[in-house]
Amino acid sequence: MGLFSRKGKDDTDEPAGLEPGVGEDPDDALSPDVTGRPVAVPLGDEERDRIASALEHAAAEGVDVDDLASIGAHYDTAYRRWADEGGSGEGPDVVVETYAVAIGEHLARHSARDWAVVTDVFGTDLGLVAARADTVVVPHNLVGARWMRGETGWVPGVVSHLVSIRPRSR
Repeated sequence: MGLFSRKGKDDTDEPAGLEPGVGEDPDDALSPDVTGRPVAVPLGDEERDRIASALEHAAAEGVDVDDLASIGAHYDTAYRRWADEGGSGEGPDVVVETYAVAIGEHLARHSARDWAVVTDVFGTDLGLVAARADTVVVPHNLVGARWMRGETGWVPGVVSHLVSIRPRSR
């Protein structure tokens, strides 16, 4: 699903823990339904560990996930550092993972969305889902697409808009 997939060349497109072929049946609970709508399942230990690891990395960089200006400024700095070094240094996969999870955690804390494992026609990745909503947010796609286009300065506006359309009830 993500532009910087964690999948290796020998890995299948099947969600983790499934036998080959599972997920191909449109009636399978983990496959996107016949309309192409995403299917979400709760996080497992592996996904929780992945989120925790990325959040630790973000914190070590000085990112405050409750502050969109902090996430945005640190993302912009990481992108510019990578671009100025000619693509050397910390790889885009690490940066995209770190800031996608930081954005996702911000949405989990400040909007009416929860982390889940989302499968759609493009694959499976971490995403955020809202109760009674047909939409999901896949932060890795938000970050990865903008990384590939070299965009900076977008985090506060885009993420605050996502929060505003599905605010958390207090």
